[in-house]
Amino acid sequence: MKLLVVGSGGREHTLAWKLAQSPVAQTIYCAPGNAGCSQQGELVELDVEDLTALADFAEDHDVDLTLVGPELPLVMGIAEVFAERGLALYGPSQAAAQVEGSKRFTDELLDKYGISNKKFAVFDDLVSANAYVRQQGAPIVVKADGLAAGKGVKVAQTIEEAERHIEACFVDKTFGEAGEVVVIEECLVGQECSIKVFTDGETVVPMVPSQDYKRIGDGDTGDNTGGMGCYSPVPVLDDETFWYIVDEMITPTVRGLAEEGCPYCGTLYAGCILTPDGPEILEFNCRFGDPESQVVLPRLESDLVEILQATVEGRLDEVDVRWRDQKAVCVVVASGGYPGGYEKGKPITGLEEAEADGAVTVFHAGTAMQDGQLVTSGGRVLGVTALGQTFAEARDRAYQAVGKISFENMYCRSDIALRAVEA
Repeated sequence: MKLLVVGSGGREHTLAWKLAQSPVAQTIYCAPGNAGCSQQGELVELDVEDLTALADFAEDHDVDLTLVGPELPLVMGIAEVFAERGLALYGPSQAAAQVEGSKRFTDELLDKYGISNKKFAVFDDLVSANAYVRQQGAPIVVKADGLAAGKGVKVAQTIEEAERHIEACFVDKTFGEAGEVVVIEECLVGQECSIKVFTDGETVVPMVPSQDYKRIGDGDTGDNTGGMGCYSPVPVLDDETFWYIVDEMITPTVRGLAEEGCPYCGTLYAGCILTPDGPEILEFNCRFGDPESQVVLPRLESDLVEILQATVEGRLDEVDVRWRDQKAVCVVVASGGYPGGYEKGKPITGLEEAEADGAVTVFHAGTAMQDGQLVTSGGRVLGVTALGQTFAEARDRAYQAVGKISFENMYCRSDIALRAVEA
């Protein structure tokens, strides 16, 4: 089979790496990919937002199946563009991708079908939004309705902080069209976890759960990032709660989407929080996570291509999806200064030594080749993933591997998966 992976980050390298393990994977294209993706396939210089060019490429190269990594092409409607040409694509329709593309859509869907008890309100003007915040008090969560590159959500600890974010949406237009509508939610407290599922719109098959680290600094301090590390499984999430989320929250969401006329086919990602009153859905994403994929996919024992094909063809119930009973820990290695300003083009060394332990895989995120030398090209540069029979073993392997990698101003958190070891 000829396969096309759309995207360029750590998630996309992980997907290409997993696809390459399938006996039916003949050729893998990555558009645009990164230096790591070139180990598994051929890099194609295409913009993820140029849906027509991507479809042209898939058509011209007889691609059998396209797998979309990032959310933007899905929210833009890449599934429809491919479907019009009879091209197979793994990922939800534009209408179904609203679960990530619109916070309002998701909150109203969950409320309509009795899936969430979370209190929320929707506003399209500054005065009403500010009045609601003052009435509710802080802490409170303010969200730009649309996609805002992960920066549209503010967990405000004070009323003033919430009002500043509302002003950024309505007055400063910081988030453009994404901020024309604001969703304000109650602030829930508890440990967070992610549960992703494969679904063809009817059958729902859960992946193993994971827990990531969003803050830049040890002890969950500092600015939010795209994710500084992750681990799987999640000790704080017991089996009963896991299956409650899958059966009573995610599956009814899939049914609800079908009822609304937008059946969901692809990976549905539930960002959950475990509150004292039970689990709640914080958000849905319409794709694989990053860096969650870097700990979930290495634990997948089954053939990913077979699963994706069955999902696209509406026969997911025919596939046996198996998982390794191992722990996985991923430590993200970043450029100094991230998530703020950082320099690119720093030579990277030590990757072969890091992967000398067969239980370690280094996934590339922000890397490129420059004059034959591997260099940094992004804020999050690498995801170093290790497997082990215990969290302590996996964590030790991951950090030992990180210690063998070097580039100027390299940075990583030192406490990834520590809470799992101590659980």
